[in-house]
Amino acid sequence: MGICFNLVLLFKHPNINIINMQKILFTFIFLLFASSVFAQDDLLDLLGEDETAVPEIEYVKASFKTTRVINAHSLENTSGGVLDIKISHRFGFLNGGLYELFGLDQATIRIGGDYGITDWLMVGLGRSSFEKTYDAFIKAKLIRQSKGAKQIPFTLAFASNIAVKTLEWRNPDRENYFSSRLTFAHQFILGRKFSESTTLQLMPTLVHRNLVEMTTEKNDVLALGIAGRQKLSKRVALNFEYYYVLPDQILDKYTNSLSIGFDIETGGHVFQLHFTNSTSMIEKGFVTETVGNWLDGDIHFGFNVSRVFTVKKRK
Repeated sequence: MGICFNLVLLFKHPNINIINMQKILFTFIFLLFASSVFAQDDLLDLLGEDETAVPEIEYVKASFKTTRVINAHSLENTSGGVLDIKISHRFGFLNGGLYELFGLDQATIRIGGDYGITDWLMVGLGRSSFEKTYDAFIKAKLIRQSKGAKQIPFTLAFASNIAVKTLEWRNPDRENYFSSRLTFAHQFILGRKFSESTTLQLMPTLVHRNLVEMTTEKNDVLALGIAGRQKLSKRVALNFEYYYVLPDQILDKYTNSLSIGFDIETGGHVFQLHFTNSTSMIEKGFVTETVGNWLDGDIHFGFNVSRVFTVKKRK
């Protein structure tokens, strides 16, 4: 309104002719049109409207520091193009006393490598000194916890493992079969990262053994695992895992696996210290062949070291 009033006064000025008036009017119309366009853009900016913006899917990461809780697979996968070298070391039982230097005179080791084909698919190979066992696995994230454009409250993964025991036959004179050396394990991993500090997961598991010790044992063993992580500081977290084997499937001398440990992140390494009653570090062993009893002091002290290498850079 102020602009129009000033324009009327300007038109009445004695020194303004018709031609100048036309120029002034044209300029005024141009400025009015331009100001309306810019004003519209400013209004859209104020409203936060951007027609070109596309909501993104943000996948939840770092539910655990590595792809393993302690023995068990975690919700995490190795990133695509990344190789994760793992060295797992486990001493003897603490109740071995001073004579065994509280287990330090004995050791079990597994060396393995996990490779991420994609961010949701990984494979792995390993070799354990316990029973001279080789193992291989594949692990896929079927559903990934995410927020943003797609909000999914949990992660669902599937892991499948095969292992072959290469110990010499106890009775080489009888007819032995290579298939008797094989075991298989399949499990779903269902979990959720509830906050930056807390993660929980469930692991329904099936272990199949081609050969068992006695006919009273089951070749197929069902178990339910539970695991969690509680962050204690920026670089330290407390982990636990427990596997409950359903009754009447394994021999009475075997018990359920219970493990507690700490993750310590040091630059490119993740150092895991843990206590467990399981000697083996693969599913066939720690699910179905754990002999240690926590109450009797049958506890292994051990550690895992993880170091990642970028093999294939992302485009």
